Formats: sequence, C-alpha cells, structure tokens
Amino acid sequence: MSLNAPKQITFVISLILVIIAALVVAGVVPSLPIAAFWIAFIGYALLALGCLLPNL
Repeated sequence: MSLNAPKQITFVISLILVIIAALVVAGVVPSLPIAAFWIAFIGYALLALGCLLPNL
C-alpha cells in the first residue's frame, strides 16, 4: 500500500471540519444539528481517504 499526499483542497476542507468540531466542543458554536464527534470524524476520514486515494 502506498500513501499519497492529499491535495491541498482536501486538506483545507478536513482542517475546517476539525476546527468547527473544536469550536462546538468549546461552546463558541452552540447549536449544530450534528454532534462534534461526527464532524471531527468526517474531517479525519476525509484526510485519511485523501492519503489513500491518489486523486482525492
């Protein structure tokens, strides 16, 4: 299995999702219809897929 660097846009979207999750946990963004855990999970899963798939 070879790993690839994710594209910059994939990394930025993942980073934004994780920052939003951190803000929800900190209470800065009080109400979202999805839990902060799932926002962070989606962000990290996107980053993992970006490393595994060559064109993501």
